[in-house]
Amino acid sequence: MMTPIPHEFAIGGVYMPPLLVASLFGVMAALVTGRLLNRYRLSKYFFYSPLVSLAFMIIYTVLIGTFIIGA
Repeated sequence: MMTPIPHEFAIGGVYMPPLLVASLFGVMAALVTGRLLNRYRLSKYFFYSPLVSLAFMIIYTVLIGTFIIGA
């Protein structure tokens, strides 16, 4: 029986693990979030912005990997 969870993604003939794809999407989502925080001047409320960006990357990677990709 085939499972709907992909074991790898083929992009241009190159096989990539699902966690790599989820982390790429997580980094892109964190960049968008960081730009929105800077645009609306909400990043001044954080003590150390790079740590907040890293936390967003990790949170988005886990959420995308769990709920969208299913890894």
